[in-house]
Amino acid sequence: MSHSSHAYRIGTAQAADIDAITALLQANSPSQGGSLTGEFSRDKVAAMADGQSPVIVALHAADGPVVGVLFSAATATVQAPVVLAMLAAYAGSENAYVYGPVCIADSERGQGLLALLYSAMREQHGRAEAVLFIRRDNIGSLRAHERLGMREVAAFVFDGAQFAVYSDAGAAA
Repeated sequence: MSHSSHAYRIGTAQAADIDAITALLQANSPSQGGSLTGEFSRDKVAAMADGQSPVIVALHAADGPVVGVLFSAATATVQAPVVLAMLAAYAGSENAYVYGPVCIADSERGQGLLALLYSAMREQHGRAEAVLFIRRDNIGSLRAHERLGMREVAAFVFDGAQFAVYSDAGAAA
C-alpha cells in the first residue's frame, strides 16, 4: 500500500508519541525556518492531542521515529486566532472538522506519506469535510493538497500573511 520504499506504520497518536511529535513540529517551526504557522511547545502539542479529535502519526516501520503527523479538531473547540480567522472566511459544512497542522519530516517528503496520513484521517472522521488553511507562499503544500483532490474555497489575511482555505468536500473517495 505504501508508495515508497519505506515501510510506515500509520496509526492514531498515543501519549508516548507526544515527545516525538513535538520534536518533529519544532524542527519545522518558523523559528527553525520551517513553514508551520506558529511555534509548538510540548504543552501545546499535548493539548492538541487531548483525545477529543484524532491525531494521525506515521512511524518508520514498527518502532522507528515519528516522521509524520496530521492533527484534526472539531470546529466548535477551536481557539487559535488563525484558525478562527479561517473559519470566519469559510465555516465548512455542518460536520466539518479542522484539518491540520500536518508535518512531514524532510527526509520523507515526496514519498506519498501525506496521502497515507490523509486517508487514515478520512477514515477516522467518517469522510466528513476537512477544512484547512495553507500559506500562499507554501507552494509545496498547496500542490500536495491539490493532488489529494482538495480545492481552494476561500482566502484570508492573518498577521500580514496571505492564506488559502482548502476543503475536500466533493473530493474523490
